[in-house]
Amino acid sequence: MKKYLWIGGLSFLAGLLVAGYIFLSPEKPVIPTVSMKDNPAASNNVLFAAEKEPIKSQESALSEDFVKIVEKTGPTVVRITSERVEQMPSLSLEEGWPFEDFWDRFFGNQPQPRNRQREYRSEALGSGFFISPDGYILTNNHIVEQSVKITVTTVDGKDYEAKRIGTDPATDLALIKIEGKNFPYAVLGDSSAIKVGEWVLAIGNPYGMENTVTAGIISAKGRQLGLGGNVPTYEDYIQTDAAINRGNSGGPLINLKGEVIGINSNILTPTGGNIGIGFAIPSDIAKKVVVQLKEHGRVIRGRLGIRGTDITDAMKKQLKLSVDKGVIISQVEPDSPADKAGLKKYDVIIEINGQKVESWKDLRFKVADIQPGNVVTIKIIRDGKEMTVKATIDELEPQPSEKKEEKVDKDVGLSLTALTPSLARRYGLSTSEGLLVTEVKDYSEAAKAGLQPGDIILEVNRTKVTSVREFQDILKKTAAGDEVILLVRRESDNQKIDFIVTLRVPG
Repeated sequence: MKKYLWIGGLSFLAGLLVAGYIFLSPEKPVIPTVSMKDNPAASNNVLFAAEKEPIKSQESALSEDFVKIVEKTGPTVVRITSERVEQMPSLSLEEGWPFEDFWDRFFGNQPQPRNRQREYRSEALGSGFFISPDGYILTNNHIVEQSVKITVTTVDGKDYEAKRIGTDPATDLALIKIEGKNFPYAVLGDSSAIKVGEWVLAIGNPYGMENTVTAGIISAKGRQLGLGGNVPTYEDYIQTDAAINRGNSGGPLINLKGEVIGINSNILTPTGGNIGIGFAIPSDIAKKVVVQLKEHGRVIRGRLGIRGTDITDAMKKQLKLSVDKGVIISQVEPDSPADKAGLKKYDVIIEINGQKVESWKDLRFKVADIQPGNVVTIKIIRDGKEMTVKATIDELEPQPSEKKEEKVDKDVGLSLTALTPSLARRYGLSTSEGLLVTEVKDYSEAAKAGLQPGDIILEVNRTKVTSVREFQDILKKTAAGDEVILLVRRESDNQKIDFIVTLRVPG
């Protein structure tokens, strides 16, 4: 019996020692694992608990990233106020008064000129941001175009008068500069590396609310809006749902590295406010434009002289093509580099300078990047056979001369400018030679003859004219009261109508 008591006492003492070790030891006890296979409910609970903490950490990290980006980039963003002066016709008595016919009939008032102009001043508000410490600011062309004064307000409330360095309507970008140094500036990043779904921040001055920050994602890339009209427009927009409103134009779109990957430019809205569809110009385009604006004050682009269309399945079948990508030529401009190189309708351009041509948009960008005077090698498919041609690129839009229009010495009521291929493309005209009528004075001999702005004078007294000076010389030799005969072309609705009028030379 004593033997059993002795064994029981030792066992009891051993149990106390083990219990004390477990409770007093600094190490944590091992918790038995739960078998997911044996207990699915436990599996769900464990996974849910494990995911909670990482989600909170990600949200916290993202918030911290946003704060750091705003602290770094926010001071680089400025408000831009552009003052414009516009000439607008003022209402005179006979064009604005409902009883003009009665008054003229009974009181014999002589008609007053209807084209009197009044000066109106307006302001355009937008955003911009420093791209270098010496005061260069990138913004939108539509903010500063036709401005007589540009005021830049920095984040610390200081106002500076800015100088316009250059503008590029084709991309809606402009470069301005203020005097000073050590300005905070933003870095233009690599927009080709962005991905749909990536977080971005927009900073600007919507409705005049300075340094407003909004966040969103990149919704799409390579958007085409088709807003160019007759002026060549290079669109490759980044779409974002970060809130962008009026006044955000010209401000930066920033990635999580704190780099500017877009310049906010447009919104799509039926109401005039944000609906979550905004568009930014890619930074890769802006980099090229900035270099040229600094050097030339404008962007010099190459021109091939064609119009084209992308390859579709139906076209591929009809033309028996073995390629899926390229550009089918639909039009070749006369005397253009393409015409001189022997390119024809229905030729399919598949390479330029060894680079694959993906689409019509891709070809336009590639040609635009080639400086005038350079010779390019173009690989085409013609009637099922591959061949190579060479073309010398010329300039898309040569800089117009300072004197855009001239009034003729003898007052026949016309303002004219010499028509060039560049002006013809700009105004969507198929005629590229002659004298373009830019203004017709009311009640003048030209108005009586039925001439209108946009008409093209091809011949005077059966002699071809290509300069305003030639027209003036003919008028000088014409006695007062005599008439000259004009061959005039009017283009409308894709039609060219030629007609003949006589114009009396006043004394």
